Order: sequence, then structure tokens, then C-alpha cells
Amino acid sequence: MVKYLVIAGGLLMSAAAYSQADSAAFYQQKGNAEKQARRYKEAEKNFLKASQFDPKNTAVQIDLAAVLQEMNRYAEAREKLLAVERADPNNLTVVENLADLSVNMRKWEDLIRLADRMKQLGSKKSNNFYLAKAHYELEHYGDALKYCELAFKDDPNKAETPYIAARAFIEMSNYKRAAGCYEQAIERDTSNARWMYEAGLAYYAIPDDKKAIYWFERAGAKGYKKTNDYLENLGNAYLNTGQFNKGMEIMDQMLKNRPGDKELMYTIGEAYYKAGKFQDAINMWDRIFTIDPKNANALFMIGMAYMKKGEKEKGQQLCDKAIELDPGLARQRTEKKMPNGL
Repeated sequence: MVKYLVIAGGLLMSAAAYSQADSAAFYQQKGNAEKQARRYKEAEKNFLKASQFDPKNTAVQIDLAAVLQEMNRYAEAREKLLAVERADPNNLTVVENLADLSVNMRKWEDLIRLADRMKQLGSKKSNNFYLAKAHYELEHYGDALKYCELAFKDDPNKAETPYIAARAFIEMSNYKRAAGCYEQAIERDTSNARWMYEAGLAYYAIPDDKKAIYWFERAGAKGYKKTNDYLENLGNAYLNTGQFNKGMEIMDQMLKNRPGDKELMYTIGEAYYKAGKFQDAINMWDRIFTIDPKNANALFMIGMAYMKKGEKEKGQQLCDKAIELDPGLARQRTEKKMPNGL
């Protein structure tokens, strides 16, 4: 009799287990249907019910984490997946999803660990790209470039790979290499106006003002916002290439936007001076001196401009007065150099 009771009890336990598994599968299926319909909150409720019926079901936890990601609840999704990874460290889907979350959450050390794990598990995703991105963000620029090269071999069409390389070269002040990488990135993403502007900045830093103008103009045409910084860089590049009228048109517009900006006034005065428009330079620097009567640089340059105009005595007196305010200017007069800004 006892034997029959034991058998009956076992059958009941087995039936309960099957019932729980069936319930978990039912709610998981329902959750996926809600997820497909983009009803993420309802999907979450069903996945939680499925999890209650079968707490060790890895697939349910992965589905739950996915729907949490859809609701931008990245930290919760990550905790769910980390728990699954501890129980099943060889689950490639979990490792790959955790890597994606690490990018979203900027957890770069974690991303390095997960990318290495992906490689061990034979992932077809570009773990080298993940490593390039993580090392760049951690300011390991040499390692970032090493993995960019490998990631480029994995997928030569991925635009962000040469972009990361460009940024790494910029951080190391290697502007020529950076400019080349920017062009590779833009070849693969021809609509990215921000990258075009950054390419212009790289060429401006080389300096290669003609190429800088090319990329600044392309960025503007693609919709890059024409901020004061954008206009100033483009205007200076025009001036540096002798396109005086274009450069001054931009500078005048900027001065309307920033009427009290002494540094901008100084730059405009300098452009007039270099172009031989000495009275215009005097008028501009005089505006600085009106705002700041102790500005020795502006006064000195007014004096230099007068001397260039042929009014040497007046110019000499103004330069002497500027040197009284700032004795360091005497050396620049001797060397016939312009003062370094304000």
C-alpha cells in the first residue's frame, strides 16, 4: 500500500511540474505576443508570471530583459542578464545582449570582458569593434587603433570604425592621420554632417585650410548647425586662403551676433591689417580700446597701422604709449611682430 502511495505521490509531483512548465510556456508566449504588439508593460507582466512558474527558465529571463530594454530600463535588464550569465556562463545570446547593454550604459570595462568572452564563444558579432570602442572611451588610444584595424578587416563597410580611429588620432594630435580616417568614415556614411565638420577641424589643425573649407561647407550643406564656432572656423579658413571678401562677410555677421566680443574684433582687425586695409583695422581696434582703455595690444596695433599708413610719428607715439601699459610689447615692435591676441 505504501508503495502505491509513493508512486501516486510521484505522479502528482510530475503532473504539477508539467503543469508549471505549461503555465510558464503559456505566459511566455503571451508576453511575446504583447511585445510584438509593442505593449511592453503588458509583455513584462506576462514574462514575470512565466518566471514565477519556472524561475530557472533562461529563455523567459532573456525575453524579460529584452522588453525591459525596449522600455529603456537598462539597469534592470542588465541585472536580469547578469543573473542568467552566472547560472549559464556559456550562453552566447546573454553575453552578446550584455555587451550591447554595456555600450548603452557606458560600462566600458564590462564591455572589454564581454567582448573577449564573445570571441571565446565563437560569436559572429564584431567583438573587435566593441574592443575598439571600449578602449577609445577609456582613453587607451593605442589599443583602440589596434582593434579598429582588426574591426575594419571584420567589416570594411562599418562607418563608425574609421570614425573611432579618427577620434583617437585627434586625441594624439596626429591630425593628418585623423583627417584620412574621417574621409574613410564619411565615404561609408555620406549623410553625417557632424563628421564632416570634424573632418574640417582636423584639416584646419594640420593646417590645410582649403580642405577645411571643403568639409566645413559640405557640413553646412548637409544641415550642420551654423553656430558661432562653425562660422568663426569657416571665416578664418577663408581669410587664411586669401578669400578676404568671403571671410569678412562671415566675420561681420558674427560681430552682429557677438557685438562686444573683443577677441573677435581683434581677429577682424588683424584680417584688415594683413589685407592692407589699415584704416579699417584702426577703426576695429579702436572699438576694442573704447571698451577697454587699458588694452595695450589693441593700442599697439593701432599705432602699427598708422605707421603702415605713413603716419609714422603718430603711430610711434601710440606704440610708445602701449609699451608703457605693457613693456613686453617693446620686443614685438623690435621684431616687427603683431601681438598675440588680447
